Amino acid sequence: MNRRKKTIPSNLLLLFLLILCVMVLFTSYVSGFSGGVFKSVSNYVFVPMQKGLDFVGSSVSESRENAVTISDLKAQNAMLTQQVEDLTTQLNNTQLEQSELEGLRELYNLDQQYSDYEKTGARVIARGGSNWFNTFTIDKGSDDGIKVNMNVIAGSGLAGIVTETGKSYSIVRAVIDDTSNISGMSLNTGNLCIVSGDIKTMTNENRINLTNLEDPDNQITEGEPIVTSNISDKYLPGILIGYVTTLSENANNLTKSGTLTPAVDFKHLQNVLVIMQVKEGSTK
Repeated sequence: MNRRKKTIPSNLLLLFLLILCVMVLFTSYVSGFSGGVFKSVSNYVFVPMQKGLDFVGSSVSESRENAVTISDLKAQNAMLTQQVEDLTTQLNNTQLEQSELEGLRELYNLDQQYSDYEKTGARVIARGGSNWFNTFTIDKGSDDGIKVNMNVIAGSGLAGIVTETGKSYSIVRAVIDDTSNISGMSLNTGNLCIVSGDIKTMTNENRINLTNLEDPDNQITEGEPIVTSNISDKYLPGILIGYVTTLSENANNLTKSGTLTPAVDFKHLQNVLVIMQVKEGSTK
């Protein structure tokens, strides 16, 4: 009976020899064996191979580090941007709250100054066509007891007078409006005058007009407070209109004219007080 001899497949044998050669060459290179052929082959085979592996490894590592660094920077940038936005919002809210607080404190002081009058607070919700609040709308109307000719105060004094009411709103004509004419008087002397609105003068000089001031003894000077007079047909007496800014004698040598700085900031009007009474005998 013939026995078949077991033979190793040629491809496996070739692979084994190749691995053996590589191991021998690698061992020779690592151990520093100085045999000529081994050393030469090692230098030509393993050194470039090792450099290639090192380069690939370092490149992959560096790419990973760069990717992580860029990702971290993007995350940090997004976080910082959000923090800036949050802080800006907080600052704006704080400034808004501070502004509202100052406005309410101003109204409180004004309320105390004119404590003889019953008043209700209102918010300005719209203004006329100009850059000034020469006419403006408030959020209180007839349902809240507001009536035409009720005086409106803000800042440090008179803001205007109600000219129209709806159920939930009212329109106010400010003292700076071109159609506004108020009988005023000097707070210290009681001398009478007329205070007239003038948008052009307000725009150029932040002032309104003062005319027909009686001052025979030259007692009235710059800074003199002018208030509503007792003879005004629509305005309650003693409400501050503004302060004398300029003054000159008229040609008749009997009266003086000049300008007045209003007691109210008509550029930034937000909240007002409406005096809940109409002067007796006032006409619409």
